[in-house]
Amino acid sequence: MATSWIAIVAGGIIAVLVLMWLIKVIKATAKTAILIAALVFALNFFGIGPGNLVKTMIDTITNVTAGGQ
Repeated sequence: MATSWIAIVAGGIIAVLVLMWLIKVIKATAKTAILIAALVFALNFFGIGPGNLVKTMIDTITNVTAGGQ
């Protein structure tokens, strides 16, 4: 009988820990999404569209991997 109570309490503690971890992950995800949205909005405000951004990133990666040739 005592072992069933221990299992219930242990399960409850694990459930609370998993829930707390899940809340932290959701908060971090929301913060990241808001930051990316604000960054894209700011770039768009200054006239830098997604196409320009992707082209610049590809050019930068190409220059770094090709040694700037």
